[in-house]
Amino acid sequence: MSTHVLRCDGAPVPIALASLPLTQTAAIPDTGTLDELLPVMAADSLPRLIVLGEDAGLAAVLTHLMRTERLHVEIGYVPIDRTYGSRAYETGTGSAAAKRALEGRATETPLIRDDTGKVLIGRATIVGEGGGKLEGEAYVDDTRLFTGKVSTLHVSPMLDMPGLHATVHRGLRKKRWVAGRAMQLGTPGALVTRDGITADRVVKRSTFYRHHEPWLLVR
Repeated sequence: MSTHVLRCDGAPVPIALASLPLTQTAAIPDTGTLDELLPVMAADSLPRLIVLGEDAGLAAVLTHLMRTERLHVEIGYVPIDRTYGSRAYETGTGSAAAKRALEGRATETPLIRDDTGKVLIGRATIVGEGGGKLEGEAYVDDTRLFTGKVSTLHVSPMLDMPGLHATVHRGLRKKRWVAGRAMQLGTPGALVTRDGITADRVVKRSTFYRHHEPWLLVR
């Protein structure tokens, strides 16, 4: 098995990974870097890529693997601090995450993407146009999540099936998470933030759903 480290935006390299081949890249890895790296790893029958960085960086890697049909690559995730993704996938952080990424076993894990073809690792936050209240109607599978107006809608991946869960904020009410394969929203206008990155345009519909192929998460 060949193992390679992808270091995003100068993330600290834990001692356990210091001797491994390493590629430097931006906080959001560019496709050119990945296109150079992945064919080299493909020479091994069990390639493993360890991503040092944040949720958005790992999301970009998995988006590229999905689009180029390379989801057979084993992926370890080593975030510096706790993130929504580290909690969802129970990876740990820092040196503990590095040891798990190096020594752990790859398991098939639901891959959550949206209707723009981008993977979600930690959390998507959806609000109304201009950051105001979100108006419309949303479902998780056949369960209605809300109709009318809410402050915010959140979507996060799950470690196991059915793959994702979603919730809405209504003032001080306690959040109720609804799990399913897909979340669908229809709205007059919404802004979607995926793993901390806000889209540059308002949308009238948004869907997050479980991809037909899983990814191989090392834990």
